[in-house]
Amino acid sequence: MPAVSPAKDFFAGGFGGMCLVAAGHPLDTIKVRLQTQPKPEPGQSLLYKGTWDCASKTVRKEGVRGLYKGMAAPLVGVTPMFAVCFLGFGIGKKLQQTHPEQKLTAVQLFNAGMLSGVFTTAIMAPGERIKCLLQIQQGGMGPQKYAGPLDVVKQLYKQGGIRLIYKGTCATLLRDVPASGMYFMTYEWLKTTMAPAGKEGQLSPIRTVVAGGVAGMLNWLVAIGPDVLKSRLQTAPEGMYPHGIRSVFMEIIRTEGPRALFKGAAPVMIRAFPANAACFLGYEVAMKFLNYIAPNL
Repeated sequence: MPAVSPAKDFFAGGFGGMCLVAAGHPLDTIKVRLQTQPKPEPGQSLLYKGTWDCASKTVRKEGVRGLYKGMAAPLVGVTPMFAVCFLGFGIGKKLQQTHPEQKLTAVQLFNAGMLSGVFTTAIMAPGERIKCLLQIQQGGMGPQKYAGPLDVVKQLYKQGGIRLIYKGTCATLLRDVPASGMYFMTYEWLKTTMAPAGKEGQLSPIRTVVAGGVAGMLNWLVAIGPDVLKSRLQTAPEGMYPHGIRSVFMEIIRTEGPRALFKGAAPVMIRAFPANAACFLGYEVAMKFLNYIAPNL
């Protein structure tokens, strides 16, 4: 295993995150709209019947640009967010090493990944809140209330201060801590397993795409249930869920059943492979560049 450089992880992770957003945002919009669509009245049908129906209705009503609603928030926030994510992973690895060349076990990689999930919450929680509110307002589920990301922040702060902007922080932690552990553990394991003999950790672009895509899918396999709870909580009117994520969970189980916790799973899994493949490919390209220009950093 190459020597860990948290500084390089920070910069390379930021570039990888930009690649992820560019590749995956349209399907993220579909996911959020499926997760947050209102329960139909008796005799009425769901607003969206599934992934393709949501995509086609969005494009028909709003054009292709409708699939990119709310992209400004994650794109602006994604560079520091993924930079901090990969930084947290690098620090987590380094904290568990007794010497720079020590090879970490799968459990240690999982622990380092969970630390990265904690690191990103301060950026992720408000970014997700802004993104989700913008994604649903033009999906037929709410009035045109916000003009853009800055307007969301302005209105939320005026209504309830920082607390309202960070609504859903615990739900974000519940989603990201175990999912990030799975994410990084899977990628590092595949990176070692798929490498040619004698070239441990060195993958071709195609193998990097496969390893990153599979890691992304397993990440979301862990995250999808908590993500539904987070999306519902962050887009609900203030006071609707007095006990936070517990109230969301109880209402979903009571009114829709356990299957509702997997709403949006199809677009999530379709998106997970290309988006995270792009993320890790961007990360590895940036890391090689950084190793070339600053080998001793």
